[in-house]
Amino acid sequence: MTEYRLLYENPLTGPEHLTDFVKEGNPAIAFDGDGIILANADPEELGDHAHWVLWLNRVFPADIKIEWEFQPLREPGLCMLFFAALGREGQLLFSPELQERDGYYPQYHSGDINAYHISYYRRKFASERYFETCNLRKSHGFHLVAQGADPLPAVADAIDFYKLTVEKRQQWITFSINALVLFRWEDDGTLGPILKEGCVGFRQMAPMMAKYRNLKVFGIEEEGI
Repeated sequence: MTEYRLLYENPLTGPEHLTDFVKEGNPAIAFDGDGIILANADPEELGDHAHWVLWLNRVFPADIKIEWEFQPLREPGLCMLFFAALGREGQLLFSPELQERDGYYPQYHSGDINAYHISYYRRKFASERYFETCNLRKSHGFHLVAQGADPLPAVADAIDFYKLTVEKRQQWITFSINALVLFRWEDDGTLGPILKEGCVGFRQMAPMMAKYRNLKVFGIEEEGI
């Protein structure tokens, strides 16, 4: 029997709900009473240096379920979730032993941290919009390990929130949107040890703007037979 125990909950509806987060890069942050609106504060002309990451400054256990609600407001751009993120030698994500990070993607996939990351709204480049998928990668390294069809519409038709869920249970990672499972992947250890505890973070690529709310993280506990 599986039991889900709430570890963290944040409605993300006001500035007071940002105290648990650490910014890397320069996000533009606003609130409308219905969620947090995130975009880039640096000009898009900076290219790959205009993007940012917003980390939840908590270390969660190995087996978790992450839920949040998401609504795209402006495209092109890309939205991503990091999870199970730690230093490659097990350091805490904000340890002074690790290099500084500012939202530039290679620092995250080929720097000195390990993480899983799901790109779930990929509309930055024409090739992504031509054939829309949700991608799971494992780092260190830029290893694409799973894909699923992306059911999210373009901004013009995304008139409400969507509920996104990531479940990481032992060696299995499952991703769903509005309870529709898009992929389920088994980490067999061929790309390095299975990642366990770590931090959760959101990333956006400029000029994307999106709204988030109702972030929840649950621990997963398996009761013996």
